[in-house]
Amino acid sequence: MQIQLNGEPRDLAADLTVAELIATLGLSGRRIAVELNEDIVPKSAHESVRLSEGDRVEIVHAIGGG
Repeated sequence: MQIQLNGEPRDLAADLTVAELIATLGLSGRRIAVELNEDIVPKSAHESVRLSEGDRVEIVHAIGGG
């Protein structure tokens, strides 16, 4: 299946959850925000929200300052 990830086309295995995508990208355990088709996906929903062909996903890393 193909999605748009941060504005770039990306081929993925079919039927992935947001959590599985995060793990595939090596971002598990990091402070990130996920937007799916212009809607924020709460962290509590990462395991249950499934990706579909043509979805637009934006992943933003939280960066601390000081």
